[in-house]
Amino acid sequence: MILEREHASRPNLLVRGLNGALAALRRQPVEAWVVAGVVTALYTIFSVAQWNRFDTPSWDLGIFTQLAKAYAGFDAPIVPIKGDGFNLLGDHFHPLLIILGPAYALFPSGMTLLILQNLLVGWSVLILTRLAVRHVGRVPGLFLGTAYGLSWGIQAAVAVQFHEVALALPLLALALEAYIGGRLRTAVVAGALLVFVKEDMGLTVFAFGLALAWRFRSRYRAGLGLAVWGLAWVVLSVGVILPALNTGGTYDYSDRIDVAALLANPVDTVITMVTVAEKYQTLWLLLLAGGFLFLRSPLAAVLLPTLLWRFAAGNESYWGPDWHYNAVLMPILFAALIDSILRARTSRRGWLRSYSAAVVPVVTVVALMLLPGQPLAALAKPETFQQSPRWDAAHRMMEHIPAGATVESGVVLMPYLVPETEVYWIGNENPAPEYLVVDAEDWSWGPTRPTSAEQHAEETYPGENYTLVFDEAGYQLVKRGT
Repeated sequence: MILEREHASRPNLLVRGLNGALAALRRQPVEAWVVAGVVTALYTIFSVAQWNRFDTPSWDLGIFTQLAKAYAGFDAPIVPIKGDGFNLLGDHFHPLLIILGPAYALFPSGMTLLILQNLLVGWSVLILTRLAVRHVGRVPGLFLGTAYGLSWGIQAAVAVQFHEVALALPLLALALEAYIGGRLRTAVVAGALLVFVKEDMGLTVFAFGLALAWRFRSRYRAGLGLAVWGLAWVVLSVGVILPALNTGGTYDYSDRIDVAALLANPVDTVITMVTVAEKYQTLWLLLLAGGFLFLRSPLAAVLLPTLLWRFAAGNESYWGPDWHYNAVLMPILFAALIDSILRARTSRRGWLRSYSAAVVPVVTVVALMLLPGQPLAALAKPETFQQSPRWDAAHRMMEHIPAGATVESGVVLMPYLVPETEVYWIGNENPAPEYLVVDAEDWSWGPTRPTSAEQHAEETYPGENYTLVFDEAGYQLVKRGT
């Protein structure tokens, strides 16, 4: 009888759980569903069009596809694109990327990562839109959610394809929503998980922890504890974990910031950090996207760690509004704006109360005015949706490579080759691959592309013999002799 009652209660628990989940979904503002759905659809259309055009702006999609493939097979994240036997957990600290494994196991393709990234963006849009709707109003919330979803930092991240920062967006949105909503525990838990997205996120967690300590003064220890947690993981990941897992025994990015030089001449350091055109552009775009009002929120300080390490680095690609580096700033910026609107509404300054009512149209207009120069503007051009004229030839070539074979390639075809083969990048010192691809239109070759794949392969790997097995539409495929 006891066993019968236990078995009977299990379906009831399941039903109650499903009913609770459905009720939670129904409680979401309809505006949040609409904005998140439209934004996710737009980015997915954009990503599919990119995929069909062979538009691969960096090698990262190939790298993360290889990582997802390894996790799907319950293997360590060994990524030959980065080097023979290279463990990607020795490159950046992103253990949360293990969630890519199940998705890739179901749909083994680089496109899976692009879709997943768009869903993560859409999730963050849902959270921030419902936050705005609940605290600012239905119509203003809809516009703020749209401005966030179409913000320049998010568009740039989607355009350069998958990066681990996509995981940070919903976690940040949840933590920031909890901060504004007065839910300390949720803010701490969501914030704490950010350290497992990437090593530099520990600095953001540190700043967010301090903001929490200020927001919840009577329970400041939780915020301070989160700040210590963030710093501890920065030190642990950069100083211990990454060097231990790196094939070179070091943190590969330690030379990007010359700390000694920065401290030796702090005046020049400050001047350099604020007098470069790309940095100006990033700062102005942030100010405009947040209508300047976001600066009134303590959350604005959470932007500083990311901006400081980027502007202090010698790598120019970190400074500007391009690439994926600004994506994590967008949820912070818009949450700070929502918080600032709430604060301004109770201000004794009349002009501030008036501006808080006008700032939503301002940031919406800014987002719309920036659209023509942003990646999504490509959706208005018919050529965006034209499949690459070399699509069929490329797939005929890839059919010549047996499953499990090793193949060396440039960047463009990497994510397409990874599901069936073990891929190396042409720029590394690799073991002699079984196959080598020369793509006459692959940008990663630089200004000089080999005219003969056979000659290039045999010069790169002396003592090996390679035979041409495919030559069509600018693709040459050679096979290593036995």
